[in-house]
Amino acid sequence: MSRSHDNHDRRGLTRRGFLANTGRATAAVLLGRFVTGCATTGVLAAPRRRLSVVDGRTIDLHIAETRLAVAGQSAVATTINGGIPGPEIRLREGQDVTLRVSNALDEDTSIHWHGLLVPPGMDGVPGVSFPGIPPATTFEYRFPVRQSGTYWYHSHSGFQEQTGIYGPIVIEPREPEPYNYQREFTIVLSDWTFENPHRVLANLKRYGGYYNFQRRTLANLADEPPGALANRFSWARMRMDATDIADVTGATYTFLMNGLSPDENWRGVFEPGERLRLRFINASAATYFDVRIPGLPMQVIQADGMPVVPVETDEFRLAIAETLDVLVEPTGAAHTIFAEAMDRSGHARGTLATDPHATAPVPGRRPRPLLTMADMGMDHSNMQGMDNGGAAGGDHGPAHQNTPSEEHSGMSGMDHSHASGMDEMAAACSENLDVVARHDGDGHGAGNAMVAETARSRISEPGVGLGQDGWRVLTYSQLRRATPGEDSQPVTRTIELHLTGNMERYMWSFDGEQYHRDMPDIVLHYGERVRFVLINDTMMAHPIHLHGMFFELDVGACERNPLKHTVNVQPAERTSFVVTAQEVGRWAFHCHILYHMEAGMFRVVEVRV
Repeated sequence: MSRSHDNHDRRGLTRRGFLANTGRATAAVLLGRFVTGCATTGVLAAPRRRLSVVDGRTIDLHIAETRLAVAGQSAVATTINGGIPGPEIRLREGQDVTLRVSNALDEDTSIHWHGLLVPPGMDGVPGVSFPGIPPATTFEYRFPVRQSGTYWYHSHSGFQEQTGIYGPIVIEPREPEPYNYQREFTIVLSDWTFENPHRVLANLKRYGGYYNFQRRTLANLADEPPGALANRFSWARMRMDATDIADVTGATYTFLMNGLSPDENWRGVFEPGERLRLRFINASAATYFDVRIPGLPMQVIQADGMPVVPVETDEFRLAIAETLDVLVEPTGAAHTIFAEAMDRSGHARGTLATDPHATAPVPGRRPRPLLTMADMGMDHSNMQGMDNGGAAGGDHGPAHQNTPSEEHSGMSGMDHSHASGMDEMAAACSENLDVVARHDGDGHGAGNAMVAETARSRISEPGVGLGQDGWRVLTYSQLRRATPGEDSQPVTRTIELHLTGNMERYMWSFDGEQYHRDMPDIVLHYGERVRFVLINDTMMAHPIHLHGMFFELDVGACERNPLKHTVNVQPAERTSFVVTAQEVGRWAFHCHILYHMEAGMFRVVEVRV
């Protein structure tokens, strides 16, 4: 059966959208911010209505500054082949590929192939795996393609990822997949700021809450439940705020879907009766997205490029740098893809439609969520009266979970022979999930402003602001690897790392120490299996990414634990994963919030023979 993979948008920018964007630009100027859209010379490139595609054994990628329209405004972006996102790179498992990256910038650049298993010298992290690509030079990445799935690529130099150097990768499998669909769309979510990212970081260092325009005030105290005033005093004593969900927000960001703003409305056009595969990629610098298609269930089939036992859901949170593949069966002429920023400060939007002009209602954004004392690692037994009384996002009970199921109408041909008995398997393998970490006396120095009293697994919780809307929300606890793992070697040691930070000073780190070049690597020995335990001492979620290798995220399913390259660690969470050290070399290991990485939450893992 033939399939199509394309992205359609036939509608231009609306006058209403232009005026709205003009208003935002004016507001930015009035606020005295540096606006990168100040460029007034050169040809202005229009936004692309569909992703460009490149393929073959040799692919050329040209990095340069480009003057282009973003959300109706003139901006100067760093681009790959002239647009944002960069072209979709389509490869086939088993092929060899040469990617020639030329640099027309006046500074070094780089490309990292996020999630791909590549030789260390091809991983593209300056200072770790190669020296970078100087101006006016071309670097050739050469490697065999060892996997299939949905991935992406981005610069690992400075803030170039924020200013446009990112794009999708789709790798066709060597063997046919057991999925039945007729058309696919790749959907790249991202965030764009007209400010200079260096200014953004400077603002955050001056005041961590610089972009948080949703703080609680006296004016909305009356809208909160009884006990709210005491609750506020509790937060104030900790010098924190329950609205600190994201530190770069819609106050400066325009949220994009395939490079288009909500008013520009990216469109995927399909034929009636088709089943669609949607490849979601969160290529943002600092934004988590909560994604749903109102009225349309989604069947999750891959996470981070790796097949999982299909599970149906109505919404999922996509952490920065994660990918998720879903199947949908549209029932109407048009459906809105709605991707809210986690803090509800904005959204990206697109439309799936049978007609290039059809539209669907766009949901209103939900109230901004509030962190709870549980997010601060307060002992749950002492939380009575201190919580937000069921404020949005306050309760993260398991009521909205559903486990992987064999009940997938129309999914004939998929192998579910191992799905039965999962509950028993999970019970036998959940021992590590029951551990409650109680912090010792080490506060991790000035680089850590708070220490969670307790930290525990939160893989069954959808996350702040989710789970109370009456529909299903995906959690990590529902993910099961489609094919059981074969490595039965025991775990020989455990490495525990604390995610630490000081919001007031905008310092982020592991174990309270910001990364520096002389910091020793985390050494693994080839072939050993090591458990990493991550304990989040901070009040913010962190998407932690390991280069070069996949890890088995512990969800209590033993050989069915899903393979991931990025894991979201919620506030006051203790999570763990197992790495089999099979890829010799030095690999970056870091928070994928770009500003957190730049501020120091970065380490190097080295696999030695």
